[in-house]
Amino acid sequence: MALTATIYKANLQISDLDRNYYESHNLTLAKHPSETSERMMVRLAAFLFNASENLQICKGLSDDDEAALWEKELTGEIRLWIEVGLPDEKRIRKACSRAEKVMVYCYGGRTADIWWQHNQHALARYDKLSVINLPGEETRALTGIEARTIHLQCTLQDGQAWLTAEAQELQLTPVTWKQATSKNN
Repeated sequence: MALTATIYKANLQISDLDRNYYESHNLTLAKHPSETSERMMVRLAAFLFNASENLQICKGLSDDDEAALWEKELTGEIRLWIEVGLPDEKRIRKACSRAEKVMVYCYGGRTADIWWQHNQHALARYDKLSVINLPGEETRALTGIEARTIHLQCTLQDGQAWLTAEAQELQLTPVTWKQATSKNN
């Protein structure tokens, strides 16, 4: 018998002071059977940092042709492709060939550091690519707010995120390892 995804609902109130973006979003996240809670919550964090009217959470793990998240134009062209985790260079190359802008949100503490040391030289050639690391202790703390229905308030300022869910408060401080250099970014 095949395992099915677990469905989560997220009600988000986003105040992004850096981009002057103030919106509410009601999302449905499908947690793949092989996906960890930490990865699912990092997908949600990536949404918070890039929220827009057209940003979508995709199938990700269950479909190699889709990103973890993406933003498409009405024409179907991919404006933003977001990967979560430690993708291989082949997947990043594919994303860079299909999208205007590509972002990778790494997590995993020391494992992410090793991945970056191993890949940074090869990834330097991708002008459309930004690589952001979320510190391990912060992403592990995110799993503490996981619930089948999440009510989350998020304030973003100076590149940091302050999250409030129920009575819990968290802070996310992403570290940019690589900034896109193309004119579209």
